[in-house]
Amino acid sequence: MTTQHPEEIVRRHYAQVARTRSSCCTDACGCGADYSEAALAALPEEARLGLGCGNPLALAKWTALRGATVLDLGAGAGRDCLLAAQQVGPEGRVIGIDLTPEMVALACENARKMGVTNVTFLEGDIAALPLPDASVDVVLSNCVINLVPDKARVFAEAFRVLRPGGLLLVADLVRQGALPEAWLDDPEAYARCLTGTIPEADYLTAIEAAGFVVEYVERSAGTGPVVSLQVRARRSP
Repeated sequence: MTTQHPEEIVRRHYAQVARTRSSCCTDACGCGADYSEAALAALPEEARLGLGCGNPLALAKWTALRGATVLDLGAGAGRDCLLAAQQVGPEGRVIGIDLTPEMVALACENARKMGVTNVTFLEGDIAALPLPDASVDVVLSNCVINLVPDKARVFAEAFRVLRPGGLLLVADLVRQGALPEAWLDDPEAYARCLTGTIPEADYLTAIEAAGFVVEYVERSAGTGPVVSLQVRARRSP
């Protein structure tokens, strides 16, 4: 893998995405997420950047989110946070954490355009969350955890900030075969969510090792070395 520090690769790449309002989508990424056209139409155009690989909020369809406190790990331009804000209602709260200051600024701008007041965006490290223990009801993340070298730490932090019975809703990319040699020394391949991936079994093991009970898993039927994975897990009451 490239010798450049992963955090700097990610910060530099997504700062450019925020400045240019461009998608980072690739064929391998599979950004064709399961969002309704009506839901996306209500968002500012800049919030609809193709930065995800699924729809983690759809994993909560059996759970009422009204009044919940939701945390988004790697909020990007704010798409999932703004959609979650509609579901939690005025009595709920949404917090978005992102490593890149330019993305935080863009997400705040998108919230202002929508007049959304129950969302807060913070710059921070999702492996060291700036939140107290047992302070949120739902943690979601969309194609971000693969970008963090210490994935076990991210899941441990998610477990820490969740209240007992809280949900972890994740859409991410995992590998199902050997990666092309050309990707391994390419920082763009890391930033585009490819070379930071780990096998599905290792990913699920890391979630369970943090203390979660995995309730639901769905993977894409892709044929390449990287595929999308949707996971719903729960912190035991």
